[in-house]
Amino acid sequence: MTDLLTSALNPRSVAIIGASDNIHKIGGRPIYYMQQHGFQGKVYPINPTRTEIQGHRAYGTLGDLPEVPDLALIVVGGDKTVSAVEECAARGVKSAVIIASGFGETGPEGKELEQHMLDKARAAGMRLYGPNTQGLANFGTGAIAGFSTMFIEVPPMDGPIGIVSQSGGMSAMTYGLLRGRGLGVRHVHATGNEADVSVGEMALAVAHDPDVKLLLLYLETITKPDVLAQAAAFARERDLPIVAVKAGRTAGGQRAASSHTGSLANEDRTVNAFFEHHGIWRVRDPHEQARAAQAYLKGWRPQGKRLVVISNSGASCVMGADAADDEQLPLAELSPATQTAVADKLPGFATTQNPIDITAALLSNSGLFGEVLPAVAKDPAADLFFIHIPVAGAGYDVERFARDAAAFEAATGKPVAVAAWQDSVAQAFRAHGIATFPNEGDAIAVLAQLANHTALMRKRAGHPKPVPPQALPLSSPMSARSGGFLNEAQSLQLLGEHGVPVVPMALCQSADEARAAFEHISAAGSRVVVKACSSDIPHKSEHGLVALNVVSARQAGELFEQFWQKMEDMQAAREGVIVAAMCKGRHEFMVGARVDPVFGPVVVVGDGGKYTEALNDCVVLLPPFSAQDVQTALQRLHMAPLLGGLRGEPPLDVAALAQLTVAVSEFAMRARDQVASLDLNPVLVGSAGEGAMVVDALIEVAAAR
Repeated sequence: MTDLLTSALNPRSVAIIGASDNIHKIGGRPIYYMQQHGFQGKVYPINPTRTEIQGHRAYGTLGDLPEVPDLALIVVGGDKTVSAVEECAARGVKSAVIIASGFGETGPEGKELEQHMLDKARAAGMRLYGPNTQGLANFGTGAIAGFSTMFIEVPPMDGPIGIVSQSGGMSAMTYGLLRGRGLGVRHVHATGNEADVSVGEMALAVAHDPDVKLLLLYLETITKPDVLAQAAAFARERDLPIVAVKAGRTAGGQRAASSHTGSLANEDRTVNAFFEHHGIWRVRDPHEQARAAQAYLKGWRPQGKRLVVISNSGASCVMGADAADDEQLPLAELSPATQTAVADKLPGFATTQNPIDITAALLSNSGLFGEVLPAVAKDPAADLFFIHIPVAGAGYDVERFARDAAAFEAATGKPVAVAAWQDSVAQAFRAHGIATFPNEGDAIAVLAQLANHTALMRKRAGHPKPVPPQALPLSSPMSARSGGFLNEAQSLQLLGEHGVPVVPMALCQSADEARAAFEHISAAGSRVVVKACSSDIPHKSEHGLVALNVVSARQAGELFEQFWQKMEDMQAAREGVIVAAMCKGRHEFMVGARVDPVFGPVVVVGDGGKYTEALNDCVVLLPPFSAQDVQTALQRLHMAPLLGGLRGEPPLDVAALAQLTVAVSEFAMRARDQVASLDLNPVLVGSAGEGAMVVDALIEVAAAR
């Protein structure tokens, strides 16, 4: 954690420019909060019209202070904000929080003012937080440079959770939801427009707090992915889960994000790939963040995803099984020994297979939970436990149920979630620290999130290293057509030179060359295809410039003449005619890559052919990744059931497709400064063992910088 971030999170002194004696004004709240929550540093109110504010001596200007403060909170607006930033920079302040809005989020003029403040700050080595922020709050030290009303509505309690958010409103909402569940929160920081300090930098700083056990993020854009990646890597090293909300999932949300923080939203599937690549779990909203928080804080790290469902209702068992299937959690197959042990505890009419229905016998024997849980826990197939109590009350010893569940959880360390919609029942379990939810859907969703996130964090260890960019020995047509496309022959040749399996082909400049190429390719036993080659015509089949199943050298020569003339008629560049082998394959896939302006190389793989855009069945990965990562991702495709073979068909060569995708990703990383995008479609994949081959390729050259 840098000294500059330390000056914001743990300052020795704080100046409030625009301080107020009224605790309900923005300039008064921070002073009140710091007094209430034990800030031990110096507080310097600055207001030229007052000599004392909330018991502190007030000063007319920053220059009147007896020392240079670590942190300045700027609560004045308009031009005074800019002047205050300039004054802070000149005085040597290390960090400044800018509350005022009306800057980058409003348009070009506001952005220009924002940039002016940033330039002044950078020249002086000062960091800016905001503008347009609700401020920073560290309840571990009482350093609260913010004004959120939520800290009055829901009294703070220090705890092991950190919140970092672009939005002040969402930081307060998340804080309120967590406190409503009785959970303590240490850090609540809002970065606003992020003229300088980003969510990633704040996350990295908060991750260095050893008492933080869960880090929650809210983002509307990701401006510094390398810093956020660094924060995620450090968090994984210390087993700190990061759960993020990334708003702007839809076109409407992206427009709203732009007006809210002046940010440009990132393409959503790429954001998903980024989070997965770095072990960050994404949820839809702060409610989902708060819902799972208690489970994370217990430190559970399940070894697998196999679920045991236990209830005193057969219907609840069925609904629990349905919810498990919705979350793709397999029900644990209990061993015969476990079932025998369970049967010894239950009446003969109870169900001993998973789900376990202990029936209404619970009414007469309140110890059934305490007897059944330990018996099942010994089974190595049991990773997660879900207990559903749909009805309890008079005659039921609910306190004992909760006590037995808590004792089981403490003894085994295995995750336990309870569903109980009756407040009296839920309160008993919550009083014993059991993660309790109003329904089976929420409870099982949290168990699934915990298991999946744990697996994701483990998977990141030992991942492939990035391939550094390098100058490729590109052909002169490529460099000459900066910002345009290579033709198909150039694209295939370049990919083949970098380890991507491509179709055997020849680029012909005459009918004689086309006939000779036919003879050579057909001699190897391959059928032949003839295609026009022009970087001006990326989709040749739409113009009748592709001929399949060419049967003779004579036909190849005739097709050359025909295509050559048609390209001239279309006033397209005549770069040749391709004579290529017609590769065999059982299914057409597509593999693509582009260099994202924020995230760098991004790779996509999925169902190919002419309906690629219409079906949109693909997955996105961020390199570097392994072939196993590709195979795992392919299972998320809608057409995934076809991969393993259906109705007597052999499985497809998914391993070859995965290796090809890795080769494409490595090429994209090497060529990131020279290549803007790749479009490989179709990629023909045969049965297992038959390989995968790029049949058509289009490379877009990066525009000159």
